[in-house]
Amino acid sequence: MDATISPGLYPLHRCKTLHLVRHAQGVHNVAGEIDHAAYSSEEYFNAHLTPLGWQQVDHLRNHVHETGLSKKVDLVIVSPLLRTMQTAVGVFGGEGYKDGIEVPPLMVANAGQSDRPEISSLNCPPFVAAELCREHLGVHPCDRRRSINEYRSLFPAIDFSLIENDDDVLWKADTREKNEEVAARGMKFLSWLWTRKEKEIAIVTHSGFLYHTLSAFGSDCHPSVKDEICKHFKNCELRSVVIIDRSMMGSDPATTNYPGKIPSGLDLPSDVADEKLPDEGKVN
Repeated sequence: MDATISPGLYPLHRCKTLHLVRHAQGVHNVAGEIDHAAYSSEEYFNAHLTPLGWQQVDHLRNHVHETGLSKKVDLVIVSPLLRTMQTAVGVFGGEGYKDGIEVPPLMVANAGQSDRPEISSLNCPPFVAAELCREHLGVHPCDRRRSINEYRSLFPAIDFSLIENDDDVLWKADTREKNEEVAARGMKFLSWLWTRKEKEIAIVTHSGFLYHTLSAFGSDCHPSVKDEICKHFKNCELRSVVIIDRSMMGSDPATTNYPGKIPSGLDLPSDVADEKLPDEGKVN
């Protein structure tokens, strides 16, 4: 270990825990593995999950329940593409309806050629769609989204209110977003997270977005930690990280700190008294 690298210590209320998830296998992943040109095909516009992808979702869902993570997450933020929303609701969504309670489902039955029953919004965190955590924009139809009105009918309990335009005005057929532009968008996304009150957030997004956003971090760590942060995500991989507010972006008060001295009383520490003693004992 590099002797110049020392542990860091930060106030808890200036930290957030992020659970980063890449979507499960999509039909475009399979086609692109065989022939990279498939990513440019309209056949894979707004790609949906494969049957194997849904198996990956089921395995990750079991993991988050077995580890207790499902009870800790305050909010799920999801990229507004079909494959990410299918992954998000499949992993973090609620159980089946109980006791006749009627609420909008997170996903209707068979959404996006899924052959899946509807997924409940009961007993799970809120879901919010955000454009900032989308994949590389432009050129590849698999990264173009449908209209928000279409998505609302498929995912009734996802909150799409942060998305300003019904149609996808960000994706351009002839211009692919540069890597550095994706990284800058990722930093903007992380800064936006500090406007949220939630402390433990799941983010379901894409390989390219995660890779270029996270590559800005870890240079002050041991090389193996940098590698752990920045390597590419596998389909349906989850990594948990902590982000720190070192610039006072967040304004949430500390909820676990206690001011002490209640009731008030004398409490001069002995080491402070020892520091004061030489000055007090001087003779003029």
